[in-house]
Amino acid sequence: MSGIILVSIGGFFGAISRFVISKRIQSRITTVFPLGTLAVNLTGAFLLGLLTGMQINRHINALLGIGFMGAFTTFSTLKLESEQLRKDKKYKVFYRYLVLSYTLGILFAFLGIIIGRRI
Repeated sequence: MSGIILVSIGGFFGAISRFVISKRIQSRITTVFPLGTLAVNLTGAFLLGLLTGMQINRHINALLGIGFMGAFTTFSTLKLESEQLRKDKKYKVFYRYLVLSYTLGILFAFLGIIIGRRI
């Protein structure tokens, strides 16, 4: 199967999964903190690290790594939500969100790689 088709299929399901999971988390917790996006991005960082550590073949990488995880995680929403928090002068939440997103994102990806290498 063509790489572009695999990426497209993975992206379709990744985007839908992100939307559903993020909205479900955010709707259950009443806070200005963008917990839904943070949870999705951290999960995606870990899973992409896991796939990387497992050294999967190029077809599975196109489907899951590039397609699904590329659409599942969302850097643009992270930036948009961060900017909205800053604009609304919610500085504590703004800084906490950025620090948690970047530090935990790197940590989760690193842990995924380590675990993936052992599988």
